[in-house]
Amino acid sequence: MKIKLQIWRQKNARAKGKFETYELDNVSPEMGFLEMMDALNLKLAKESKDPVSFDHDCREGICGSCGLYINGQPHGPEGKTTTCELRMRFFKDGQTIVIEPWRAKAFPVIKDLVVDRTAFDRIIAAGGYISIDSGSAPEANNIPVCKNSADKAFDAAVCIGCGACVAACKNSSAMLFVASKVYQLSTLPQGKIEARERVQKMTAAMDREGFGSCSNTYACEAECPKGISVTTIARMNSEFLTAKVVAQKSE
Repeated sequence: MKIKLQIWRQKNARAKGKFETYELDNVSPEMGFLEMMDALNLKLAKESKDPVSFDHDCREGICGSCGLYINGQPHGPEGKTTTCELRMRFFKDGQTIVIEPWRAKAFPVIKDLVVDRTAFDRIIAAGGYISIDSGSAPEANNIPVCKNSADKAFDAAVCIGCGACVAACKNSSAMLFVASKVYQLSTLPQGKIEARERVQKMTAAMDREGFGSCSNTYACEAECPKGISVTTIARMNSEFLTAKVVAQKSE
């Protein structure tokens, strides 16, 4: 395959970025998308040019660091697939591929296709954990959890924090990410004790980071590589309202 790439190049956070065009020959249809980017960078290095910066880590679809905007879609054209799992067979010979970083106020561009996603880390630090003493790991695993609750918690726990939900939303909302964490923990007995405090702290942190409000377009669900449902957002809203009512009654 021969492909043309239009890639966003930006020297640093303060520099003005622009698209640059590259052509790449001999791309195997079975090559992974990030392997194709590696091949491009090898070509650029041989030409003594600055390689394209992009995030990657596990390349197994579980770390969430590989998020790229590809031809107008977070993680590219194949549904429920991370960029690192995307194969070049989903593109045509001679096709032009446009590659951009996530675009969101809360995800500032660091360089080229790399964005600062530490806003997610700060939201988790605000309350996305269980601080009660549930014993050692074997003791915590002995707490009975019904299968229905375990299944619901796992469906939310598959969130890899890639930020595709933010990139897909016209308001750059982080509701699906935050809701997944809130829903996962509040469904389990170990997490119920701090559920009301957790949802208030995490939503407050989300607002402080500059994410937009939910636009109810379901774009986040459509582009989530793990297929997380927007029903988690409804559950988070329920948890939030309950926490507010209880707090007002106790005043």
